[in-house]
Amino acid sequence: FKSKRFRVLEKDNSISAEKGFMRETGNLFFHLALILILLGISFSSLFGMRGEAILNVGERFVNTPTSYDSLTYGKLFKDGKLINFTIKLDKFDAKYNIETNAPEDYTLNVTLLDGDFSTAQKHVIKVNSPLTIGNTRIYLQANGYSPIVTVRDSKGNIALQGPIPFLPQDGNLRSIGAIKAPDADPQVGFVGSFVPTYARSNGNGAISIFPQALDPRLLLSVWSGDLGLDTGIPQSVYRIDTSSMQQIGLKSLKPGETFTYSGGSITFEGYMKWVNLSFVDDPGKNYALLGAIVAILGLLASLF
Repeated sequence: FKSKRFRVLEKDNSISAEKGFMRETGNLFFHLALILILLGISFSSLFGMRGEAILNVGERFVNTPTSYDSLTYGKLFKDGKLINFTIKLDKFDAKYNIETNAPEDYTLNVTLLDGDFSTAQKHVIKVNSPLTIGNTRIYLQANGYSPIVTVRDSKGNIALQGPIPFLPQDGNLRSIGAIKAPDADPQVGFVGSFVPTYARSNGNGAISIFPQALDPRLLLSVWSGDLGLDTGIPQSVYRIDTSSMQQIGLKSLKPGETFTYSGGSITFEGYMKWVNLSFVDDPGKNYALLGAIVAILGLLASLF
């Protein structure tokens, strides 16, 4: 028994042997570690926050609640706990495989400014390499294109000018979006599709055959009428309710081209890239990580 690592007790002309203390100890640590993981998750749910923001390259992001597109607080998280910082998106590079069109690398260069703008630091954010600021981590999640347009009304006045983010629909970044010009007289909206590398398909119209903008086109359907922005009913910034509007034109534009329709014109000035950043403050992650490590060690001790 002793040669096989049993604990042996000889007493009153009897012998008893047992082993398994390490196994039971590992089992005990495994279950205690599960409790630690649950406590870490609960701590994050109570005191953490998660937010997302879509930003065009060249824009600044100030860490205030109004800068987020979506923001979720934990039960005990307060606005005053947001770290005071500003980041500027300097450059975004995307590399794709020319044979498979699959993404190979995404790189976002940013400038980080502290609260009083006295210190500027350059950083690089990648998909698996977030930027850490205190307890907040900034993750690079998605990217796409923002067509830059200039909309003029019937009097030639600029009713809308600037980049409009479009949502990608496939791996080649064919994107859809809506351009709304409520200040035009009359109001006008554009249901649009952006293709980075233009091609025609049998039965499917315009498609993109590569994610990079090698031959960009902006395809537009022009609608005139009430956009419904004054009704108080929330609506998506990427879609237009055309049920009470009249279609007045269709056009495919290259960068620099202008489409003149009844009541105004739209110019496709060019495009820029946007990125979707995820901001996570997860104060319980270290406890959850420690619990996971202890759980694995306890499980190994229990099994072997």
